[in-house]
Formats: sequence, structure tokens, C-alpha cells
Amino acid sequence: MKLGIGLTDFSWPVPVTELGAKITDLARQADEGGFDSLWVMDHFFQIGRTGQPPESPMPEAYATLGVLAGQTRRIRLGTLVTSVAYRHPGVLLKTVTTLDVLSGGRMYLGVGAGAPWNIEPTGPGTSWEAEGLGIPFPSLAGRFEMLEELLQVAHRMWGEDEVPFEGKHYQFVRPLNSPNSVQRPNPPILVAGGGEKKTLRLVARYADACHLLDAPDSPLGGDLRRKLDVLRAHCDAEGRDYSRIEKTVNTSADLGDDIGKGLDNLLGRLRELAELGFDHVLVGRRGPWTEESLDALAEILPEVHALGG
Repeated sequence: MKLGIGLTDFSWPVPVTELGAKITDLARQADEGGFDSLWVMDHFFQIGRTGQPPESPMPEAYATLGVLAGQTRRIRLGTLVTSVAYRHPGVLLKTVTTLDVLSGGRMYLGVGAGAPWNIEPTGPGTSWEAEGLGIPFPSLAGRFEMLEELLQVAHRMWGEDEVPFEGKHYQFVRPLNSPNSVQRPNPPILVAGGGEKKTLRLVARYADACHLLDAPDSPLGGDLRRKLDVLRAHCDAEGRDYSRIEKTVNTSADLGDDIGKGLDNLLGRLRELAELGFDHVLVGRRGPWTEESLDALAEILPEVHALGG
């Protein structure tokens, strides 16, 4: 089993002039410590699920990954995840391709439909980033249409197919992509979300990895065993080999005051996730990562890597 780190909280009590050094030091520590992947959220305001206010620092995702790509050597990189509404597919795919080239082939394309509901504007003082920054955010149904077109264009651009693309939402006269990605036939495409009728069908049809949330009591989580069974059924219907889809999942690494007990509890949950069939677990924590918390988590890496997905 692979173990990845999510950098989601940047609220260290340091001046903004030291924020870059803090992020890159942790990225190098994760890289040298043997973690398999490093992820940032593609958000512009901080989100409530972290426990921080919208005004809490939130660096832009792909600029951050560009810096981290230059500061690391082996760890894989990606976003959890880019909302299809936030970036035009041509620009997004060019960005991810460039990062794949410059990192020596270490990028994922992490994408999704965005918030799995329709969001109403609230006006001045909003905590909703799309409203605050004036980013058009279509209905959920429209975003799913956009997501499928993005995935179709991704295969075309990484497949060096320059035939014009005519979609409902996007039109490409010449989907040229040069230089193309180091990873062939493409950087792994990770589609996030547990929607059984649309999202998991899109995974089976277009993606290399799914991404689910280990939160049974959350509307964004659910029964993980059932989700994987649904994905398997979609793969059968699409003629895809289910075993070739990387199964990734988010879980929490809140270790508490008793670090040893916290690590034992986390390792127990990772064993359960491996038994369900997950290959790659991405861990976050309440509050920002520290050198000490990352060192503690690194202690169980050999045992995690020995788990069979």
C-alpha cells in the first residue's frame, strides 16, 4: 500500500515571508522520508472542513506544485482535486503536462465535478471562493457534462490526436500538446467522488484512479465496500480491467497526545482499508503538518508498504 500526504492547512504561526520555506521543508522531508505522494487542495479560499476560516492562508495549487516539483526528487504530486469549473481544460492539461515534464514524470491529474450540490450565492462576505472571485460555477448537472468533456480532451491531447474536438461546453480547433507528458500514455487521471451513477462510471470509462473519502457518516463518504463494488460493476460494463484502476482514499491521521497509540490506531485502519482493496491512502490531519508529526507518521511506512491492496 502507498501512503500519501495532504498539505491542506497552511496556518503555521509564521510571517508570510517564511511560508514558502515552511512548505518546501515539509515537502523535502516527505520526499526523503519515503512517502509516496504529496497533494494540495485546488482551492482559493480555505474550506470549513479544515476547521480554519476562509481567510486562513491558501496558496494557489499549481504554482505551489511547481515549487514543490523543483524541491523534490521522487515523490509523486497532484491536486485533490481540481474542480472542472475552475480551469479551462486546455489550460489545465497544458499545466499538468508541463509539471509532468519538469518533474521527470511525477504528476497526477486530479479532477472532479466540484461540490456535489448546487450552491446559492450569499453576497458580500461570502466564504464561497467561486462567488468571491467571480468564477462561473454552473449547475451540478452542467459540471458533470464539463467533466466528461475534459476527460475526453485529456485522452486526445495526451494521445497526440489533433483532430478538432466539438463538445457542448468546449471546442478545440487543434488540441496540440507539445512537449507531451513524460508518463506515457498519460499522467494518471484520478477522478474524485463517490457518486454511483455518474462519478464512478466516469472513473471506469476514462480514469486510472478513483478517489473516495473515509468518512462513513459524511454525505461525501459512505460505504466504501459498496462504492468499490459499484466501480467494479461499471468496469465490467465498460470492458475495463477493475484491477488496473488505482483505488485511493482519504483518511485522517490525527495522532493525539499519545503518539504511539495514535499510530497503532491509524495502522489498524490502514489494514482495514487494504483488506477492502485500496492501494493508496492519502492522509490529512487537523491543523498543519509539522516536522514532528511527519516524522512520527514515517515510522509506520515500512508496515504500510507491506500491506497488500
